[in-house]
Amino acid sequence: MRAIDVRDLVEHPGTSRTVRVDEAVPGLATELAEVPAGSPLRGDLVLESVVEGIYVSGHVTGVMAFRCARCLRPFERPFDVPVADLFVREPGPEDDYVLGPDLLLDPEPMVRDAVILSMPFSPLCRPGCLGLCERCGGDRNLGECSCPEPTDPRWGPLQGLAFDL
Repeated sequence: MRAIDVRDLVEHPGTSRTVRVDEAVPGLATELAEVPAGSPLRGDLVLESVVEGIYVSGHVTGVMAFRCARCLRPFERPFDVPVADLFVREPGPEDDYVLGPDLLLDPEPMVRDAVILSMPFSPLCRPGCLGLCERCGGDRNLGECSCPEPTDPRWGPLQGLAFDL
C-alpha cells in the first residue's frame, strides 16, 4: 500500500480526513486461508489527528480463499475487517505503529495484522462438513463410504474358530 502524507493533520489536532484504500497486499496467507495474490483490499480509513499522532479507523473488505479443514475443498468468502489503531510520532516500548520520518503513514502493517488475525484457524466449507474418510480418503459429503470396516489384527487368529453349542 502506498504511504499517506499526514503533515496537514499532525499540526492540527482535532482535524480528520477520509482516505480510500484500493490496493493488493501480497503475502496475506496462513496454512488454509489466503487473500489471493492480486486481489485488492478496499475500504475507507478515517485519519484523525490526536495529540499523540494519528488515529486510524475504518473497515477493509475483500475476498479470502480457503481450503476446508475437514474435506480440503477450496472455497471463497468475502470478508469485512474493522481496523483501528494509533500511529505515533515518537515510538515507545508498547507502540506498534509509527509515523515515518517525513510524516508519512503506511497503513499496510496495520491492515496486514488485522486481516491475518481475522483468518480462521480451521475454516469449514459449511458447518456440517463430514470431512474425508479416514480409511480411503473419500469425501464423505458425497455419500457414505463403501470401505470395509477395519478389523483389529489382534483378533485375527480367532476368526476361524467354530463353536459347538
